[in-house]
Amino acid sequence: MKKLPHSKYYWIVLLVLVLLINWIAGLVPFRADLTAEGRYTLSKPARQLLTGLNEPVSVDVLLSGEMPAGFRKLANSTNDLLQEFKSAGKTNFRFRFIKPGEGLNDSSKAILYDSLANLGLNPTNIKAQTKEGEGQEERLVFPGAVITHKGRTTAIDLLQGVSSEGGLESLNKAEALLEYKFANAIRQLNQDTVPLIGYLVGNGEPESYQVYDLIENVLKKNYAFRILPIDSVPIIPPVFDALIVAKPSIAFGDDQKLKIDQYVMQGGKMLWMIDNLYAEMDSLQRSQADFIAFDRGLQLEDLLFKYGVRINQDLLQDLNADKIPSVIGSVGGKPQIQLLPWPYFPLLSNYSGHPVAKNMDYVLSQFPNSIDTVEAKGIRKNILLSSSIDTRLLATPARVSWQSIETEDDLKTFNQGNKPVAVLLEGSFSSLYANRATAEERAALQAAGQPFNTSSPENKMIVIADGDIALNAVTQNEGPLPMGMNSYTKYQYANRDFIQNCIEYLVDESGILETRGKDFTLRLLDKKKMEAAKTKWQLINILVPVLLIILFGLVYQWWRKHRYQGKTEK
Repeated sequence: MKKLPHSKYYWIVLLVLVLLINWIAGLVPFRADLTAEGRYTLSKPARQLLTGLNEPVSVDVLLSGEMPAGFRKLANSTNDLLQEFKSAGKTNFRFRFIKPGEGLNDSSKAILYDSLANLGLNPTNIKAQTKEGEGQEERLVFPGAVITHKGRTTAIDLLQGVSSEGGLESLNKAEALLEYKFANAIRQLNQDTVPLIGYLVGNGEPESYQVYDLIENVLKKNYAFRILPIDSVPIIPPVFDALIVAKPSIAFGDDQKLKIDQYVMQGGKMLWMIDNLYAEMDSLQRSQADFIAFDRGLQLEDLLFKYGVRINQDLLQDLNADKIPSVIGSVGGKPQIQLLPWPYFPLLSNYSGHPVAKNMDYVLSQFPNSIDTVEAKGIRKNILLSSSIDTRLLATPARVSWQSIETEDDLKTFNQGNKPVAVLLEGSFSSLYANRATAEERAALQAAGQPFNTSSPENKMIVIADGDIALNAVTQNEGPLPMGMNSYTKYQYANRDFIQNCIEYLVDESGILETRGKDFTLRLLDKKKMEAAKTKWQLINILVPVLLIILFGLVYQWWRKHRYQGKTEK
């Protein structure tokens, strides 16, 4: 072995060893994620999904060619993630980066762009460098991907659900959501049966164009869907995986509440969106004056209290609010109108870090109430959405007016801190009717094929103290808008994503939604320190490589001289 380095076959043996090591590394891949937040480590649900694929998944990422730095960074992060997906999915996962429309004529490009728009991918017009010295060109970038599996196709928008106004922070959130978006899209394509979601009606719930986006673009698109009139059935059929109660306006009777209660006791999931007070924008616009928000009298307080929450009889106002046209003065007898934040339309956010709403843009609410959690044995509570710290509560009777802030003193009253508006409840729920249901009511349930239970198995529900959160505006020119879209600014908040996540968390058992909980720490350089130490680091970057080369040359000459000088003396 000692003579091997001096043998003429030394380089052949070394080459064989290198090839052998590379071959073994290919058979047993090893990756080390050295980031504190596990940025490059797939979550267990995503890895299980990919390793369980029995048919190929093809992904076309539409981020190729010259792009601004932000899009290039997003493309690089997507490539890193999909490399991990390929490592887990092996031959059943393949991906590529393409530039949409490259090599096509104008008419073919137009057809392709329309197809992408129908899939929900909207382009962004950017200026990109063509070739060095040739200036810039305008082109359309589709920050998304098209995924095909089992003959089915879907698309994901890599920027959907995050603020378009947050710069690096928004881009960082988009990168944190990449794993969830790709894994969830693959999961939806892979499943052969989908949960059945019911939309409960019979107590004044909207059935008009106000719920068009909810029904057509959320429920029908992702789930089996049925409208369920509560008075048309003796019990709520157990075939429904979850029920939605959206902005009821008529009081619930005990027979109706018993049906809902026993549905929950059988393991049924609930998404409640409740307005306790009557406060509508239409009333303000018609009267052009103040009005008093009053109790709707829904009679749901005892049921929700038993499950662990109380929706308060108040209106929540927040300085962090959406904008509406407001009259700020008059010139020549004509009113001067400007878009200003209106405190009755708070922009809600997530502060708990729960995956349902983490890394998400603001969620728009309208005349929300505050919500409190109360003692309920065995129930775990998580706040999903809250107002900002600049909040105040108007107790019933609450006066609603166009000019709710008139003085500096009014501003000082917005000091009540974050107030919960949406709460997740998990655990074994106790029945409100455990000691209240009559023998006749129990017998009627038994006759309909449903046993009377006093507690539920492990279950979950979400309660939102705002009935408008899943409703959409309707305009004369455009018809139904997406939920969460301001009809004046056309800015779309993350209402649709939030509602989708709520339903998914309730009915999906795969755990894919947990991947939304990833933290991507944004590690920015300190600009002041950079400027102060600029010269030092420039010298280090220039001199250190040169010194290392000189040092290597000196050591090599010394070693060579020492080695061959010894041979000459022998």
